[in-house]
Amino acid sequence: MAVFKETGGGYGKGYWRVACYYTDWQGKRVKHEKRGFKTRHEALEYERTYLLKADRDINMSFDSFVDIYLKNLEPQIRRSTFLAKTFLINKHIRPYFKTKTVSGITPTDILQWQNELLMKRDENGKGYAPTTLRSIQNQMNAIFNHAVNYYGLPVSPCRRNMKMGKAKNSEMLFWTLDEYLQFREALKKKPISYYAFEVLYWTGIRCGELLALTRKDFDLENKTLRIDKSLQVLEGEVHITPPKTEKSNRTITLPDFLVKEMEDYIESLYKLDDKTRIFPISKSYLAWEMTKGCEKTGVKKIRIHDLRHSHCALLIKMGYSTVQIGERLGHESTVITDRYAHLYPSVQKDMASEINKLLEVNDTDKGDNGNG
Repeated sequence: MAVFKETGGGYGKGYWRVACYYTDWQGKRVKHEKRGFKTRHEALEYERTYLLKADRDINMSFDSFVDIYLKNLEPQIRRSTFLAKTFLINKHIRPYFKTKTVSGITPTDILQWQNELLMKRDENGKGYAPTTLRSIQNQMNAIFNHAVNYYGLPVSPCRRNMKMGKAKNSEMLFWTLDEYLQFREALKKKPISYYAFEVLYWTGIRCGELLALTRKDFDLENKTLRIDKSLQVLEGEVHITPPKTEKSNRTITLPDFLVKEMEDYIESLYKLDDKTRIFPISKSYLAWEMTKGCEKTGVKKIRIHDLRHSHCALLIKMGYSTVQIGERLGHESTVITDRYAHLYPSVQKDMASEINKLLEVNDTDKGDNGNG
């Protein structure tokens, strides 16, 4: 292990070079070199950090370990998910623990970090949403679990601490059928917006799935829609990717009126081929249209994704099971669908009414038998 000052001619003269050896994951001794350091101190610091990483030494800085964690994680998950996790870590976690070592972080450090996040307020005096706090906490737990599982950290400092926030919002917003029908009146003169919202509400597909649709995804003769891709905007560029999960690859049966609407819409598109998106718009465009439509009609404001909740709520109202609904929405398990169980609370009243009817019929039958 050594650092050297470049003495030869050319661009490298006067700079410092690192040359060191480490043992890789296969047990082989490997040489590593890096040039271009302006000072001996920079070269020595690089050498120290690199060897700690290479040797999987938990005395490395938290900042260095986060680099390792993200490098290990990146091939395992969708690019959009990776970028979201990276953003969250860099904004809420890395700066606080940057100069500490992985092994030196204690439950007290975690508690102080939690309290700092809990007390943060924006210019309007508003703190982080409970679901945001839980997402940050989960990511911190994941980093230390990775250190325990793969890099020899004896125990996670997060283990003794309470989790911040909540896993889900206490209230899930959605539109009833009447609210949606009222809202769509504002879009009757905007075909691309009108038909986009029709597909979202009546099928429950995700916004990314909608934006990736092409003509060949529709089998209008058999009244079906095939979902096998999604549109993602990653680092400012548009990408067509596989759907969110394996179960998201699915075929959805369309109601007759939506089949007719899509026939009319697709026929209206000029020179459309099978690879061209039929909704060449963005999520922000749809959000803007939703905001303006709500202002015009007086319908409560919800998110684009809440249209998926609205479709689920409609199916619950119609009496379908969580298995049937989950299959249509592309949920990985019924546990996800069960989260919607509180929607349409009036269903309880409907149940009671149906039970009363059953009892009334039964009593009537007994009376008829008695008179017979």
